[in-house]
Amino acid sequence: MTALSSYVSHIFPRWRTHFLSFFGDRSRSLGLGLLLAGFSSLGAITIAPTSYAADRIYVAYNILERSISVKALEDYAQRGVMDEDLAVYAQYANPKVLENLRSALQAKADVNPVTVAQFLYSPQGEAALKRLGQVIQPESRISGYQAIRAALILAARDPEGLTLLNFLRRFPSKGIRIDVERSLRVAGEAEQLINKTKQATQAIIQVASEERITDPPLTNRIDLRRSGPFGFDKQTITLNDPNRGIATPSAPAVPASTRGLLKGRIYKVDIYTPRLEKATAPRSLPVVVISHGLGSDRDSFAYLASHLASHGFVVLVPEHPGSDSKQMEALLQGNASEVSEPGEFANRPLDISYLLDYLEQQSRTNPTYQSFNLQRVGVIGQSFGGYTALALAGASINFPELQASCTNLENTFNISLFLQCRALQLQHSDQTRSDFRDPRIQAAIALNPITSAVLGKNNLSAIQIPTMIVAGSSDTVTPALFEQIQPFTWLTTLDKYLVQIDPGTHFSVIGDVPAPNNSSNNSNNSSNNSSKPASTPNSNTTSLSIPPEVIGPDPAAAQHYTKALALAFFKTYIAQQPNFRPYLSATYARSISETNLRVDLVRTLPADQLSQGPGRTVAVGVKR
Repeated sequence: MTALSSYVSHIFPRWRTHFLSFFGDRSRSLGLGLLLAGFSSLGAITIAPTSYAADRIYVAYNILERSISVKALEDYAQRGVMDEDLAVYAQYANPKVLENLRSALQAKADVNPVTVAQFLYSPQGEAALKRLGQVIQPESRISGYQAIRAALILAARDPEGLTLLNFLRRFPSKGIRIDVERSLRVAGEAEQLINKTKQATQAIIQVASEERITDPPLTNRIDLRRSGPFGFDKQTITLNDPNRGIATPSAPAVPASTRGLLKGRIYKVDIYTPRLEKATAPRSLPVVVISHGLGSDRDSFAYLASHLASHGFVVLVPEHPGSDSKQMEALLQGNASEVSEPGEFANRPLDISYLLDYLEQQSRTNPTYQSFNLQRVGVIGQSFGGYTALALAGASINFPELQASCTNLENTFNISLFLQCRALQLQHSDQTRSDFRDPRIQAAIALNPITSAVLGKNNLSAIQIPTMIVAGSSDTVTPALFEQIQPFTWLTTLDKYLVQIDPGTHFSVIGDVPAPNNSSNNSNNSSNNSSKPASTPNSNTTSLSIPPEVIGPDPAAAQHYTKALALAFFKTYIAQQPNFRPYLSATYARSISETNLRVDLVRTLPADQLSQGPGRTVAVGVKR
């Protein structure tokens, strides 16, 4: 999922909190409570940092209505002057809360108006706006989603920047009406979900503590977080699958049915090969494929690829065109209409299968690839890449579940559904394939994957190979409860693991996008002899700047966990070295857990552990 959507889901609840603090004591005044809920909704409205426009804000609850002028808020924000309109409510707040309110009104977001517009006109942006439009409305009381979008775009163009006040000033109606009854209901549902996520997090911690009692002892323990004994070579190859096209940002006006078909689907692949002494090198090298997330690229997991290569694995890292950083850049520049086209749900797993086919063919004549064991391959992916890994593992697209989950997106708390529901378009396409299982994939790890609707319970339960799911308890893009914790309980494979990073976010395990030393961008096969990645960013990579608070605490620790547990998992199930299996335990996870970012691993999570948690409606975040 995108950095923009994550930033949105993180920053606006913070603004909302300022208003909750100021207008929050409903027991003292009904009018106060009305404005509390109203401003709470305005805090959530902001899809991109927001700003106000209109003369007055009207907050209605049944037949009761209260209001406050925009000018009163403006005067207070800019000059600290409080008129009678605002003073009625200020008497209930302490000075610190008042200062927080003033800061929130003026908080500025440096975003390009084109970026805001492109996101808000995308299917994901429109779905979010329609939900906000149920609560935030113009004077006519119709859905406010179009007015909200206009105000956000205009405010982003303002010389003063996008602020909450500027949003109000640009709202295309003399008044803003807020449906408090609906707002309170939404707020209550959100609070319930937060509490249930906390319950699930604690359930995992409890199960891990119980599993530690029966875990086998770790003898001759080694630190799997450290680099292995081997250097590695890295080469970049370019593949062209003539049977598939890609809707390239450079040709957005060409019909999707024909776009890119003349040149096929062209994509680059980084290949990390360990340097082994010929006399002692095994005849068959284990292979792992890494699939990056939406809006990311091959460099995002260079730290993991180099780590696995240093321990003797061949690592293949394809870049998925159409859902990579270039696609995100095209969206933000106005050259693409969405962050990813529906066809990427098919193209991503096919990228990996085509890569394995290509290497098998090349190995017949090219000595470079003859030592690769391409019949027993591991795959690891993050976010959209997590879906890719699980699809290759045997979970097909679940069109019935998508139909059920995507009928009421205006009421979802799970923003990953905005992406998952795009897969419905494949059901009516010329290519109706939904099963992408590749029998060469023998073990899979999914980091922060999307699963709940696009795969669903029935199809996830079809996976029969060893599977690990990694969740971040504070992930607001692919929420852990919806997308990882409950889906883990649907797995039926005997070898399954759930890893929880607390309070991990959607970005905790993603690297700093390093570029290897002397790396080549030649479209032909190229190679360098760098044994470790450099720390300088790749100048060819364009990505959104993600604030530290969105990334979360101690990402270095999260990446150490990923290196250690992925190594143990693939050593056990791909390299077939059973002496690494004891590292796949609650005991080992606890032994490497850091203070600021806890990690727990469980092999089981009985359904009754979540029985006090969400039902099916909550699991997908949609009111059925």
